[in-house]
Amino acid sequence: MKSVVITGGTRGLGYELAKQFRNKDYNVVICGTKDETVNKAIESLSNESGKGLITGKKCNVSQLKEVEALANFAKEKCGSIDIWINNAGVNQSHKYAWELDEKEIDSLLNIDLKGTINVTNVAMRNMIEQNYGAIYNVEGHGSNDSFQSFLSLYGTAKRAVTYYTDAVANEIKEKNLPIIICKLSPGIMITDFLTSANGQSHQIELSEKTKKVFNILGDYPDEIAAFLVQGIENNKVNGKRIAWLTGFKIATRFMTAGLNKRDFFK
Repeated sequence: MKSVVITGGTRGLGYELAKQFRNKDYNVVICGTKDETVNKAIESLSNESGKGLITGKKCNVSQLKEVEALANFAKEKCGSIDIWINNAGVNQSHKYAWELDEKEIDSLLNIDLKGTINVTNVAMRNMIEQNYGAIYNVEGHGSNDSFQSFLSLYGTAKRAVTYYTDAVANEIKEKNLPIIICKLSPGIMITDFLTSANGQSHQIELSEKTKKVFNILGDYPDEIAAFLVQGIENNKVNGKRIAWLTGFKIATRFMTAGLNKRDFFK
């Protein structure tokens, strides 16, 4: 039975990915920053159909020792780690770049960027030892070089995640390792991530213009997760990007927006 580790698996996309893998009979290991949220998610996921184990552990991905402890926990419970999805992340508060204080800068970069590096490195070391495995890092706004006010730091971190993932994929190819590292591009997900920052401690008031765009291009994470998991199961290519919101889909959504009105913010 295959096993998957999902960071940030207690809510949003991470939770829906865990649910999809659970329904496909994988052993699923999730993590979050609080014991209570991890336990609550495990209890909920245990009610889903599936023959695999569902378990989890508190882990702050910005702390290397905690990531190493999560890897050891997963191996102890599941025997091996076939897939590791690095989904943990926080949003930026509704501020311009020069308005961000040092505490918020450190927090976001430590989780969104350093956390990705920690998880990738720990996963790689374990997968080299077991001689197989797949790592998937979640992209976000900025990964495609787009710009939007109040997302300068978040976009910087996500652009770096894309570069880092591609760089590691190139090194895997150079060393001819039996491992792949790839990118998941979920697009715009309608979750509380859009309206909160700093681990939900800061609320964001979206403009009507932004809401309009999100209503056209956004989707709920359960639908996106189903698509991404299918792509993960079918993929054997190192360095691949599995993207939900493609350029063709964006163009189609805008062309049909007048006929297909949606309002996620009622």
